[in-house]
Amino acid sequence: MVPQPVVAVMMLFPVTKPHEDHRVAEDERIQAEGQTLSPNVYHLKQTIANACGTVGVLHAVANNKDRLELPEDCYLRRFVENGSAKTSEERGEQLEVSEEVTNVHEECANEGQTETPSLDDDTFLHFVCLIERDGFLYELDGRKSFPINHGPSSQQTLLEDAAKVVQKFMDRDTSQVQFNMIALTELPQDAE
Repeated sequence: MVPQPVVAVMMLFPVTKPHEDHRVAEDERIQAEGQTLSPNVYHLKQTIANACGTVGVLHAVANNKDRLELPEDCYLRRFVENGSAKTSEERGEQLEVSEEVTNVHEECANEGQTETPSLDDDTFLHFVCLIERDGFLYELDGRKSFPINHGPSSQQTLLEDAAKVVQKFMDRDTSQVQFNMIALTELPQDAE
């Protein structure tokens, strides 16, 4: 069982032609029709190759800074605070020049149990983050120009609602099985 409350869900999925076709069509539809978008959603445009995991973590942390107790000297806290008034594109540029985040990204990537792809490698797996903000479920993908509103959600139903979105990703290309979900949860009160 996943500890509650869940504050963000990161999903790893294979980027295939059906997913890319959907991404393009979804972008065109939203550009034409618009969508409800909370001004309280922090979105970062990914401009660095193979940094989608780092971007996903930044999305999860930035959109839950009110629920996470980040120390004053924490680099993530400083990064988010310094980018709070910036556009998605400006935040991407901020990430490009952040030596602190780059160093931590490389350190974490290199201590893993699997071989880390170089920044120049063409990978086909990608991370996105799903969060609840102001009563809606948002998909935060650094490759996209804006967050995607997936409809009503709540803090209590975030995991269940995110699982439905993940299922739609899986249904788009049933030949693929390389999907993964990671939940970020609050520390239970009795564990402190």
